[in-house]
Amino acid sequence: MLLGLLPDIEVVGAAADGEEAVRLVGEHRPEVVLMDLRMPRCDGVEATRRIRSRYPGTQVVVLTTFADDGSLFPALRAGARGYLTKDAGGEEIARAIAEVTAGRAGLSPAVQGRMLDALTGAGPERRPEGRGSGPGGPGGAGKPGQGAAGRGELPDGLTAREAEVLALVAEGLSNAEIAARLHVSMATVKTHINNLFAKTGARDRAQAVGYAYRHGIT
Repeated sequence: MLLGLLPDIEVVGAAADGEEAVRLVGEHRPEVVLMDLRMPRCDGVEATRRIRSRYPGTQVVVLTTFADDGSLFPALRAGARGYLTKDAGGEEIARAIAEVTAGRAGLSPAVQGRMLDALTGAGPERRPEGRGSGPGGPGGAGKPGQGAAGRGELPDGLTAREAEVLALVAEGLSNAEIAARLHVSMATVKTHINNLFAKTGARDRAQAVGYAYRHGIT
């Protein structure tokens, strides 16, 4: 339904599992497939591998609940050119589709961060020394007084939704209260919080709150 509302996008089919996805690609030869990972009969990784092998003109963007490395890297190795989590909005999905049809990678900022961490051997708990030891204190990455609002952009690759969740954390709301405020599931809130922790270098909510106030995300 969301894709059908986006300009310049025509939905030519919808599949219930990986087997059907491969069959429909053979029939319709779409430019892009949005692929789930956890499906019956044939999962998304295997379906992606088959599609990219048989129909190289079709690009695959994974759209899944799972942002863990165990899901991300097998999908990319199978040939996916994009990877988004299901809390992505229409604008982010449209951007990923445009990127892969142009021959570029359509990866969310959180996924890009995971890939960089894997390549450098770093993780959320092993951020560069500049985080947590600079002028801003734990999780800080900029000059004092130079907040996100003053720059007109969000720091450290935060999405607008992640910044919104961070602001609610700074207000002292629990995960359940944030979910109710934003009309999303608890799992979605946890995903946003994990992503913003990784991006900001915060190890707990207290550090995240400090980060929010230093960068004007309140």
